[in-house]
Amino acid sequence: MSLGSPCRNFVLAGFAVSLSASLCAGDWPGWRGPNRDAISAEKGLMAEWPKEGLSLLWKMQGLGRGYSSIAVAGGRIFTMGDRALTEGGEAQFVLAFDLATQKELWAARVGEPHRDGGPRGTPTVDGERVYAIGTSGDLVCLDAASGGEKWRKSFEKDFGGRMMSGWRYSESPLVDGEHLVCTPGGKNAVMAALDKKTGAEIWRCALPDVGGGGQDGAGYSSIVVSEACGVRQYIQIIGRGAIGVAAKDGAFMWGYNRIANGVANITTPVVRNDLVFVSTAYGTGSALLRLVPAGGGVKAEEVYFLGADTFQNHHGGVVLVGDHVYGGHGQNAGAPMCIELATGKVAWKERAPFRGSAAVLYADGHLYFRYENGDGLTLVEATPQEYREKSRIKTDGEGGGPAWAHPVILDGKLYLRRNDFLVCYQVAPPK
Repeated sequence: MSLGSPCRNFVLAGFAVSLSASLCAGDWPGWRGPNRDAISAEKGLMAEWPKEGLSLLWKMQGLGRGYSSIAVAGGRIFTMGDRALTEGGEAQFVLAFDLATQKELWAARVGEPHRDGGPRGTPTVDGERVYAIGTSGDLVCLDAASGGEKWRKSFEKDFGGRMMSGWRYSESPLVDGEHLVCTPGGKNAVMAALDKKTGAEIWRCALPDVGGGGQDGAGYSSIVVSEACGVRQYIQIIGRGAIGVAAKDGAFMWGYNRIANGVANITTPVVRNDLVFVSTAYGTGSALLRLVPAGGGVKAEEVYFLGADTFQNHHGGVVLVGDHVYGGHGQNAGAPMCIELATGKVAWKERAPFRGSAAVLYADGHLYFRYENGDGLTLVEATPQEYREKSRIKTDGEGGGPAWAHPVILDGKLYLRRNDFLVCYQVAPPK
């Protein structure tokens, strides 16, 4: 099946420009990197790791309880965590640390803590501002240098927001041009766009009936951008499945219900030109959609559907490299797998080397699979020919609990969070 279509010429260049315009070269400004695709631009990294393991450059403690990954921008590390208060109890915070010294710069309170593991979302950095969503649906805009609050919104109070199930909000907000885009999950505001400087509402999108599968409310995914058919649109997975919303005015464009399950829809969609790859677990599966013109708008057509026995990604994400999708397969599992994007044909599937789901990241010809048991990390060549595991190590196991925070590679360094701890390894050859 060809990847070509009437919409193919409209690519994501505009998305990359809008996200990167205010960033320093080499920043990792938020969830899954500059383009939200889990692809690092790093080159010259080690193709195999020493038998004794990777060199630990530093280890820091003090992030608090949480599964949030990190953003790195302007010489600072940003993340989220639940911490104890001096007056007793706990609260949820956005945190900033100096990248060079790992010294804490500030901690800004977001809202109530989440006893089930802490926050999940990753802060989004845009120049002098940083944005984050707490598990109770508190959206905050903070000064990146001081942590001072510029504005805040409540998904529940301001938008009638709700989650599809009980693990609370896990979204990483999107900055697109002058807009901050998010997913409150309300029936009349499933998605909303705000002025990123003031928090003033630009538009909200009402959700029509898209099918009976799943549950009402926001899912656990984060928004990505498509330019399919020449229409800039925000693509997201919510409780009722995959949706597309017009960036210009918030008009609902299309919905795809078959991918929805009633427990938790998590994996961030992957887009290329007019194609959208989506996957959820809990016995659901995966699908490739093609976006096509329809009556002045856009509609989604199913190219193929893969059942849960073939491929279901729980919450480690997938990455598109070349013409193939790579990710971990299985419920609470991360069996490495490669699928041809255009056809859904399985190129290879391997047994998982470690327990639990696997968060995947691509850099310099290789895939990094980080397993949720916290001490398993593999380096796999990104090739559809066969499964080629180059290295396998056990990482620093401190922190306790599931290691669900996605890995980050920047400036020859690999960052891995596990609850209260953040470790930094050298993955570039020693100089």
